Amino acid sequence: MTPVADRARKSQIPWTFCWFGLLLLATYAPVLQKLGAVWYDNPDMGHGFFVPVLSVFMVWQRREELLAIKPQPNWWGLAVVLWGMLLLILGTLGAEPFLSNTAFVITLVGVLWTLGGTIMLNKLAFPLFLLCFMIPLPAVIYTRLTFPLQILASKLATGALMLVNVPVLREGNVLELPTQKLSVVEACSGIRSLLSLTFLSLVYGHFFERRTWLRVVLFLSTIPIAILANGSRVTITGIVSQIKPELAEGFFHESTGWVIFMIALGILVLFHRILARGAAWAEARRTKG
Repeated sequence: MTPVADRARKSQIPWTFCWFGLLLLATYAPVLQKLGAVWYDNPDMGHGFFVPVLSVFMVWQRREELLAIKPQPNWWGLAVVLWGMLLLILGTLGAEPFLSNTAFVITLVGVLWTLGGTIMLNKLAFPLFLLCFMIPLPAVIYTRLTFPLQILASKLATGALMLVNVPVLREGNVLELPTQKLSVVEACSGIRSLLSLTFLSLVYGHFFERRTWLRVVLFLSTIPIAILANGSRVTITGIVSQIKPELAEGFFHESTGWVIFMIALGILVLFHRILARGAAWAEARRTKG
């Protein structure tokens, strides 16, 4: 193939994907509009706005590599597209947003598989996987996660408050303090920090770490970090409420959550630095040996 013909072939590939992309967006416009409203209204899903932006940015970074791939259409992708459309119909008829939202990602995977083939789909696997983080958890899973986290945060806060000589009696997720009663509600379960931190750990690992095993360790480390961070937040709330009870809610309480989250993010980065240096040291010892 001549260079001119090769450039012409490459210039046609993006247009094909663009046309099908526009058709996909038009089909799922009502679903995406409702999804955007959830990101705006639900504090637990505030990170949803950044997910598609970062996914598109990752694809843009690899555009030369992707354009160099010769598309090999795979008709199995049509089965995935039909599966996605079926989920869309079921989600719409059953008023189940999780099915409708999931249908968009599945249909997108099917379209890319159909047009680009398996090789291209593998290259786009990580950006596509990240899109799952823009979908809110179904209510049944959300409830099963939040309540144990509420109890765990209550237990951690109880132990920490007793260490600093603050009298406390725990009944489930309710803390009885000398001046008032604190309830660790769903919003204080730590699920918000957990979802956002796991997403950021994947993005951070993608840009700043190439070793797969270390990326996995960083991802898994977000669970204890988020749990301890949320327990610390409840503890701080319990301490300051003894000084000024109104500080247990309102702006101070919300700002404390942001500060604790940023500290948790800093701990994640520090943990990565320590692991990276330890891995480099072990590799150097192995090389010398």
